[in-house]
This record gives sequence, C-alpha cells and structure tokens, in this order.
Amino acid sequence: MTGAPPKTRLWLVRHAQPLVAPGTCYGALDIPAVPAATRAAAEHLAAALPPQSRVIHSTLQRCEQLALELQALRPDLVSKPDARLREMDFGSWEGQAWESIARSDIDAWTAAFANYRPGLGENLAAVLARVAAALQDHGPGATQDVVWITHAGVIRSVAWLRAHGNGVLPCSEEWPVAAPGWGQWERIELG
Repeated sequence: MTGAPPKTRLWLVRHAQPLVAPGTCYGALDIPAVPAATRAAAEHLAAALPPQSRVIHSTLQRCEQLALELQALRPDLVSKPDARLREMDFGSWEGQAWESIARSDIDAWTAAFANYRPGLGENLAAVLARVAAALQDHGPGATQDVVWITHAGVIRSVAWLRAHGNGVLPCSEEWPVAAPGWGQWERIELG
C-alpha cells in the first residue's frame, strides 16, 4: 500500500523594493529594485530554500535581479524566466502617481474590476488566466519545491485561484489585499 504523493510546495516570493517614488503606479513597468534590498532578500531566501528547488522568475528586471543574486549564493538554484509571472500591465497609468489618475477612471476600474483595462493595459481576467496556466505548468505534481520570484498582483492572483478556482472572476471588494512585503515570501501547498 502506498501513501498519497507528497504535495508540491510553492514559494511565492515578492521582488525587493523597487526604485520608484512612493505612490507610483508601476505595474509592468520594467524598473530595477534597490540593490541592497535585493541582496538582503536573496540572502534570507538562500538560507530558507531546500536544495534543488525549481526557481522560476518574472521577466521584469526587479525579479530577475533577485533570481541572479539568489543563484550567485546558491548555484543549485538556477532560475528560468516565465512572462506569465509578470505584474499586471496598467498601460498609460504606469509611471504616474496613483493620486494623479482621474477618480472617474479608478471608479470605472472598480465597477468592472475583472474586465476593465486600466490605462488600456491588461485586465484582471487576463492576469488570472495566465497565472492559472503557470500554476498548471509549474504546480501540482512537481517532485521538488517550486519557487516563483514574482509580484504582489501575481501572488494575490494565486490566492484568488486557490480560493475560487479558474473561471470565477472577482469584484473589487472580493480581491485579496494581503501579499508578502518586498523581498518576503509565503509558502503554500498545492495538489
């Protein structure tokens, strides 16, 4: 008699603090992270991860920086890029202060939360679809821990998908607020 297969542990790691003014909408804007904060996050993560974990990172440079710092400390943790782990694209809103975006635009987004394209960028339904596809490819059934170096929006998307399944779209009031701080992570079991 065999036991149940082990569950896959998925580490959801948020990039270090970005080099951007507080209150700026940056989404998929390809900005770097603070180098010292990236090094510190990599050091903590390198000490926590089990050997031979499979590491996958967003293609945005603030995540790639952390993946490279981690690999420098732990050569067994070679990371592969996956564009599906990118932050939501806020289109023309990116680079603007949140307070400078028209209130009517913010209201339109919250009224049609899953389908509205902020700044004519990406809508949440598209983000959820790509994150669900990445979970399918990199999730249950893995024989080793899986590490995603990614963004708060992707981590919130994973929380939503785990709670509600694929195909269920949220209202703004239902969307998860919690996400790890910059350079921090959470670990969940899949399967």
